[in-house]
Amino acid sequence: MASAGPTTVQFPVRVFGGPTALFEYGGLRFLTDPTFDAPGGYERDGRTILTKTAPAAGGPAGLGRIDVVLLSHDEHPDNLDTAGRALLADIPLTLTTPGGAQRLGDRATGLAEWETIELDRPAGGVITVTGVPAVHGPGGRAEVEPVTGEVVGFVLTGEGLPTVYVSGDNASLEAVTEIAERFGPVDTAILFAGAPRLPVLFDGAPIVLDSAQAAEAATILRARRVVPVHYEGWDHYSEGRDELVAAFAAAGLADRLDLGEPG
Repeated sequence: MASAGPTTVQFPVRVFGGPTALFEYGGLRFLTDPTFDAPGGYERDGRTILTKTAPAAGGPAGLGRIDVVLLSHDEHPDNLDTAGRALLADIPLTLTTPGGAQRLGDRATGLAEWETIELDRPAGGVITVTGVPAVHGPGGRAEVEPVTGEVVGFVLTGEGLPTVYVSGDNASLEAVTEIAERFGPVDTAILFAGAPRLPVLFDGAPIVLDSAQAAEAATILRARRVVPVHYEGWDHYSEGRDELVAAFAAAGLADRLDLGEPG
């Protein structure tokens, strides 16, 4: 299902910290999981559950036109915060989980696993966006989803375009293998990493890929380039840039790692 005859020119990816990245693909501009709040804590039931430790590398005012938001899930503030929710009101289309689309309203469309949507390109032709599996924690979906909720990843393809994978909050290499079997090799993989851990969930096991798993995912996908996100700016990330660089070097993949352009 990979696109035929993709261009070899790498497109820039702007990274903002947390899970937020911006890139242009096929003439459309895509934003992942928008988080633009100032640093601070997020409370539930009178206790702080997550803490943002650093501001985004840029703000909504500097984004320019956004055509599509690729939102892996809407239920956690480290993937969609207050400023991110406000931004969605000005964006024509948000692609997310089926449940998230119901919660977010008319401008949101849900993609079930392997469901596709075609987006018109400004110069003609279409971009196909496919919803792909993501498991937000260790183990199988049946064990994880009741705790952390439904998450979706995305694969973007189009005639003459590279294949792009946006993982969302995924901790499952089995899911990555399924995606690779359908779409590999992948030109650009935007991998959510950081090995986030919360002591109250899954005995503190990572709920998104750790650095070594991100490198393994790159191998499984046969990814030409990996742009990591979701590894800086929040206190529940247990691994950061140094661990990612070391893991990719240890796997012999240092040349595949692209840390993106600060927003």
